[in-house]
Amino acid sequence: MGQKWLKWATEIQSISQAGLTYSKDKYDLERFNKLKDISSEIISEYTEIEIEKVREIINIEEGYLTPKVDIRGAIIKDNEILLVKESIDGFWSLPGGWADVNLSVSENIIKESIEEAGVDIKPRKIVAILDKNKYNKPISVQSIYKVFILCDFISGKFEKNIETEESKFFKFDELPNLSTARNTKEQIKMCFDAFNKEGFETIFD
Repeated sequence: MGQKWLKWATEIQSISQAGLTYSKDKYDLERFNKLKDISSEIISEYTEIEIEKVREIINIEEGYLTPKVDIRGAIIKDNEILLVKESIDGFWSLPGGWADVNLSVSENIIKESIEEAGVDIKPRKIVAILDKNKYNKPISVQSIYKVFILCDFISGKFEKNIETEESKFFKFDELPNLSTARNTKEQIKMCFDAFNKEGFETIFD
């Protein structure tokens, strides 16, 4: 069955969200709320996330349903890539996080790199824009686009903060335990390819 259930559930969620946004008829609103409940039940059944938690996540969304954007910075120096150790789970990831409103893509990754890794960088190139649920585990309830950006290291020094415990440059064949929800080994390899291969073209779904 693959991930067809996820496609069906998110499409039902999208239809229900659009209906709740634009419909004025009270009976239609009841039907769209029922569709939202069905979507939540499908996601809970296949992910083993408690139904109330799924509903909580889904109910955060207002208006027309669109993907969230997660931005990750590939900061490479001397053919080593900068990773940060996440406080929440102890695994390692590229600096980054949710895109903030009123900031451009470049401004977002500059901000995240300072906050999580303590480094100043210059965004150079978009490596890839990927649909998270096609590549990263575990499956996310929300639809998420992951944007990987190749960045030049300028300067800086790590300071422990509420989000990350440590930062370090790694060679590709010496990568630590990765937070695969944030980045996989294949995605980091993709970033090295963008750094090393002349004429590398942005990858997107």
